[in-house]
Amino acid sequence: MKYILIALLTSALFIPNIYAEVTYSEHIAPILQRECQSCHRQGEVAPFPLTDYGHSKAWATEIAEYTKERLMPPWKPASGYGEFKNERRLTDKEIQMISDWAASDAPAGDLTAVPPNPKFPEGWALGEPDHIVEMPVEYEIEPEGEDEYRHFIIPTNFDTDMYVQSVDVQPGNRKTVHHVIVYLDTKGQARQLDAQDPKPGYVTEGTGPGIDAVGTLGGWAPGVTPSVLPDGVGYILPKGADIVLQVHYYRTGNIEHDRSRVGLYFSKTEETAPLHIGAAINDKFMIPAGDAKYAVHAHEKVERDSYLLATMPHMHLLGRDIQIEAKPPTGDPISLIRIQDWDFNWQDIYHYRKPIFLPAGTQISLIAHFDNSAENPANPHDPPVPVGWGDKTTDEMCIGFLYFVDADKFQPKKQ
Repeated sequence: MKYILIALLTSALFIPNIYAEVTYSEHIAPILQRECQSCHRQGEVAPFPLTDYGHSKAWATEIAEYTKERLMPPWKPASGYGEFKNERRLTDKEIQMISDWAASDAPAGDLTAVPPNPKFPEGWALGEPDHIVEMPVEYEIEPEGEDEYRHFIIPTNFDTDMYVQSVDVQPGNRKTVHHVIVYLDTKGQARQLDAQDPKPGYVTEGTGPGIDAVGTLGGWAPGVTPSVLPDGVGYILPKGADIVLQVHYYRTGNIEHDRSRVGLYFSKTEETAPLHIGAAINDKFMIPAGDAKYAVHAHEKVERDSYLLATMPHMHLLGRDIQIEAKPPTGDPISLIRIQDWDFNWQDIYHYRKPIFLPAGTQISLIAHFDNSAENPANPHDPPVPVGWGDKTTDEMCIGFLYFVDADKFQPKKQ
């Protein structure tokens, strides 16, 4: 036994350690290029660039801490609960490499061997749009005060219904624009609200558009890249509809100016199936003051054979976690999405890699938990008070938006 142990120990000395030294050039730069530079580059939303060794070394400790906690890159869906396009997720091995690199004083390696940084599109990420809509005027944002949800009306004046396959939102000033949502109005309600507001557009106290919107064309938030619906599917842009551009503005302490715009890409197929947006929603709840894990349930029934293309969970500041599941009439339940560490500032529409077939009669169930305790640092109420449904950020919501297309009008491509 003694000689066996000696032999094992001796042989172990000759086993090569692939990551004896983790370097920026060989290991870290490719990770930052793939997962971080879309935001962490000059002129983008992140507070500092990670496009060279100097900046990356300066922030090495923070990069290690934030990736270890899986706060960066910002990707909220938990692994194993749905497979999505454009996932921003590091492997355990990559996280460990970053940690080892930072702990070793961030060695450079051979900087001449660093792969070239990716080339990001200048201007429109998807190429020149078919149609561009823009805020009618430049808007001035005052330096102090509450966040502002301002809505700008843009007529479309198309002669027929249009089908929009993709939308690319370009915030005019990323220092102050928190998010943009593109709503549709066919009743003239937004114009009435605009006429009553002395400033351009109109403002609402809450997070909603203040109108009976007939639909949406999507939106933008930090880190969101434009997604393209499958060929043959499109958002309906009704004939004569007004686009209502909701822009959520931060106050920066300085006077800011913004003129955001949106690029529309129309469906090019002869026959286009309309995208339907449903929701598992519960607006009849009251979260008791002090309750750290209050559960809220919501349900929705799929009426027709459908393909589910995407989902978007939505809560406000007290949200802690949310999970959505589909239960077909026969067969096993299907996990659609789970977010375990909800963050109001990082919301997205999550598109599935493959459309999910849901037969008629499928039950959609949602469960969400809210933390209304004093220990929740995101709680806007001090001391906590009972909180129910409402449009204000300090109110709450519980919604699972569901992006469907009828199965008899769309057949996904084989992958």
